[in-house]
Amino acid sequence: MSKPQSVTSVGQSPDEERRDRMTKYLISQIVRVACIILAVFVQGWMMWVFFAGAIFLPYFAVVLANAQGQGKMTTKATAVVAPTLKISADAFTSTIKPEDK
Repeated sequence: MSKPQSVTSVGQSPDEERRDRMTKYLISQIVRVACIILAVFVQGWMMWVFFAGAIFLPYFAVVLANAQGQGKMTTKATAVVAPTLKISADAFTSTIKPEDK
């Protein structure tokens, strides 16, 4: 029989996972805005680096924010095993007498 699942092996709640994704995306977008602002004020090859960051960062921000992983969990959750119920035929006794038929 498998080891029963414990409360500590359960993953993140949907609200916590959504908050973490939103935080990652927000940080990425702040970096993108900084790249746009810096690209306007910087000249030469650095301007192109900042513009490239501003152009390609949205794709990577979405990929990083939506990456599904274990996150803070260090152990893999075990599958929940339902006990098998068995009822033998002996448990049912006939309440109808043969002469009542």
